[in-house]
Amino acid sequence: MNNQVVYKVRKRFNFRGSLCMPFGVFMALFVVFPLFLVLYFAFTTVEGNLTFDNWTTVFADGQNWKVIGTTFIIAGITTVICLLIAYPIAYLLANKKYNKNVILVYIFLLPMWINFVIRTIGLKALVNGLTSAVLGYDITATHPIIAIIIGMVYDYLPFAILPLYNQMLKMDKNQIEAAADLGANPFQVFVKTIIPMTIPGIISACMMTFMPTMSSFVIANKMSENTTQIIGSLIQFWFGDSASDASKHVGSVLSLIMLMIIGLSLIAEKAINKKNEETLQRKVGVW
Repeated sequence: MNNQVVYKVRKRFNFRGSLCMPFGVFMALFVVFPLFLVLYFAFTTVEGNLTFDNWTTVFADGQNWKVIGTTFIIAGITTVICLLIAYPIAYLLANKKYNKNVILVYIFLLPMWINFVIRTIGLKALVNGLTSAVLGYDITATHPIIAIIIGMVYDYLPFAILPLYNQMLKMDKNQIEAAADLGANPFQVFVKTIIPMTIPGIISACMMTFMPTMSSFVIANKMSENTTQIIGSLIQFWFGDSASDASKHVGSVLSLIMLMIIGLSLIAEKAINKKNEETLQRKVGVW
């Protein structure tokens, strides 16, 4: 009898489920509800009437298309540069021959512990000082897009190193040694063995660099002295303190556009990962 009562009490009160309640409340208040407001403002007027004029306003303005194009260029270049720099660094950190302790890992990840606004302001002063001394002008004023890319690479490089480093720790060293023993030169080992095993890390590194670059606005504002806009800074402008009640409706449309871009990127990432897993399974089946 007592066991039945205890069982019923436990069944009514799910302790594990109750642990999820704070997370559920947090998601509802700070994710679901804000997304609902963005959707509501994107398809309504100031009076609350249903309309598509907000979308027409955004797509009819050629400046918005220019900003979206600039954002894709900056995000794409930043992602490629971060990947090219992060890959050899991650390989060095994951190789016990060169990195016998975790000191180097902490050196590269230490900037993540500093507020990125402080890092960006410091980088701006450093870059302007170097370019003024060498070239005779401030790069943030004369070449703002280049300055933004430098700031993006500096701030988001650790986010590219970390997934590559984790993936390289999981590499099967026996396959690398087997490829070398079978006569493959270092380049062939790298292209045909190492890169295929690190594709999930490459994809994660690209996503962790591309997505925050698309939505960032502080780096663009600081490094270009507010002369170059990307999607994030444009959204911040429409939702800024000086914006009118009608501005938040246009800003909501731009926010949805950015969310759709990020969503499509996540879908593409999932499709690429699935295709890579299928390719690896076929190779295992052949062996």
